[in-house]
Amino acid sequence: MDEKQHRFLSLSGQLPTRLTVEHVAWLLNCQPHAIAAVIAAGLLQPLGSPPTNGNKFFCTAEVQELIKDRSWLAKITNAIIQHTKDHNDRKLDRSPKALRNGHQPKAALSTTSAENRSVKGSAPSVSR
Repeated sequence: MDEKQHRFLSLSGQLPTRLTVEHVAWLLNCQPHAIAAVIAAGLLQPLGSPPTNGNKFFCTAEVQELIKDRSWLAKITNAIIQHTKDHNDRKLDRSPKALRNGHQPKAALSTTSAENRSVKGSAPSVSR
């Protein structure tokens, strides 16, 4: 935990009325980018109607109540795990969605590329 986090969390009962994504991440002991997965899963709602790529604020009292609920903590943990798994699957291009969209896994692509190289390297056949 860095100094900034320690100072923030030591405020205990004097937290600001609105929390940023970073503050919520500190309270949940996760990375700030994981909060997007929690929001997408519908487990935490930002205040107002911020744009998708805009700054988001959260009600401190609501977050403090939610973090006392063990089942909610399990749900956000599962949402973050699933988000990470989906992200890694997309990186490897092996996700069910990518396969449904007609994309091939990278392993299949590399085989196809090797076959193409061998065909390109051979002399063209000319029939007379």
